[in-house]
Amino acid sequence: MRRREKLISFRKGKNWSQQDVVDLLKVRYDVSITESYYGMIEQGVRMPSLTVAIAVSHLFQVEPSVLFGVPRRKAHDPNFSKIRNGFDKRDE
Repeated sequence: MRRREKLISFRKGKNWSQQDVVDLLKVRYDVSITESYYGMIEQGVRMPSLTVAIAVSHLFQVEPSVLFGVPRRKAHDPNFSKIRNGFDKRDE
């Protein structure tokens, strides 16, 4: 399954619109993107920033690599860990 199919599947599995995802990213993780930008991510036209990728993966409760193919070596990058740990605290 390609990235766009995974994102759409996770979103539709929760009966969310693209706008719902955008709103939840803002409320839960203070990540501001437009519905249009999120749509481009789903379509594979745009690759999200690291912060957006981690927030989206947290929202769907999956590892970023499942949705965005984050290489294992990148998952151990200090910046990746710092952002991820910040979102983990918000999920508590």
